[in-house]
Amino acid sequence: MINQRGSSLSVKNGRYCVRSGESVAFVAVHEVKVIHLHTATKLSFEVVQTALEQGTDILFVNRKGHPIGRVLGNTFGSISTIRKNQLTFSQSIVGLEWVRSILIKKAENQYNILELLSLLSGVKIDNSLQKIAKYIERFKTYQHEDFSETFATFRGIEGSCSKNYFEGIRQFIPAQYHFERRSQHPALDAFNCLLNYGYGMLYAHCESALIRVGVDPAVGVMHRDEYNRPVLVYDFIEQFRHWADYVVCHLCLQEVIFEEFFDIENTQYWLNTYGKRILIQSMNEYLNELVSLQGLSRSRLNHLELEAQRLASQLKKI
Repeated sequence: MINQRGSSLSVKNGRYCVRSGESVAFVAVHEVKVIHLHTATKLSFEVVQTALEQGTDILFVNRKGHPIGRVLGNTFGSISTIRKNQLTFSQSIVGLEWVRSILIKKAENQYNILELLSLLSGVKIDNSLQKIAKYIERFKTYQHEDFSETFATFRGIEGSCSKNYFEGIRQFIPAQYHFERRSQHPALDAFNCLLNYGYGMLYAHCESALIRVGVDPAVGVMHRDEYNRPVLVYDFIEQFRHWADYVVCHLCLQEVIFEEFFDIENTQYWLNTYGKRILIQSMNEYLNELVSLQGLSRSRLNHLELEAQRLASQLKKI
């Protein structure tokens, strides 16, 4: 991730060369999976050519951490059957049940995060945990009839569950990181600023994973079509948001986030270079940590990619 203004990226002697001010760093081409370029950074043609040959993603990222563009080769990932079947999937009971499973995972992950934070802080929040357990049960037992009505109900349950979840998180966060509510565009406090940027990093990974396995990120299921929006990513990411939640909460509990990490413009909070350095490093370490899920020991990023592969395999069989 290159986010310092005036930095440049080139290829020299078969390695990526990063220049930032007076410093120069070299990285082996085969070790790089994704390149994130932020405002006022430059790259050479050779970088693009090398990245395409190596299957490395190049993403252009805005100040919120969200990808606004990427460099793609001439071919879309995998076989076109996946994308043909994706249209049927998006309007089928199978697609609806896929969304239900993701929302159940999201609520269960939120429950687990609150339970973990309770253990770390010693603060009891049994009431919040009980409410989330009830929302999980509502997802599992809801009987669907009409598609639009079902998704509207799902969105209502998910919204209520998340509101309760963040009310629970507020009880753990030290006073200097207090937030009144979730604020996204823009963030109105330091906590939400960190969280929005962490989500932006996850969006980029989710979108890249879907594209690589041949799934069209613009064909959503619960999140319906929007002009120039990768709405399937909004569906897919829900099962992974708790990773960013945990990293941000952990940084706040350690009290290693300071006011000088932010640029504040008319009550709007933006991460500056110092803040990005801390959050990006923490997120990358967490995403690359080996964990065991479904009997497989992989990094969290690999588990994310495996989930995209499972979706692609499911779409092939429709």
